[in-house]
Amino acid sequence: MSVEGTRKAVERYLQSNHTDLSMMASDVVFTNMATGDMFRGVEGVKQMIHYVYHVAFEARAEVKSIVAQDGKAVLEADFVGKHIGEFAGVKPTGKQVRVPLCVTYDLENDKIKRGRVYWEVPAFLKQVG
Repeated sequence: MSVEGTRKAVERYLQSNHTDLSMMASDVVFTNMATGDMFRGVEGVKQMIHYVYHVAFEARAEVKSIVAQDGKAVLEADFVGKHIGEFAGVKPTGKQVRVPLCVTYDLENDKIKRGRVYWEVPAFLKQVG
């Protein structure tokens, strides 16, 4: 896999606002690094994304940068939106949040195999507290 192929796959996913999962491997695994929770397979990742972006929040990721190499990429973004559902044990507050987000991706054969999500829970708690 080339650097260009890696970047294109990740950018296509992000530009779709997490709706195009065609670049996910069938055995993809995303891990929430704060909790260790793992979301397996395209359907598991889809459900996690839906919950975070549309149930717990009305949100989007504002991309700051993407660093790519052969088969690996790192996203730095701000998670921006309104807190509308329970998240991290916090009942909905209706408050706007802007939370630093970093995701690392491992790709094989132009498909995302692993995602490791680093979401700044302390920043979230400070904003909704």
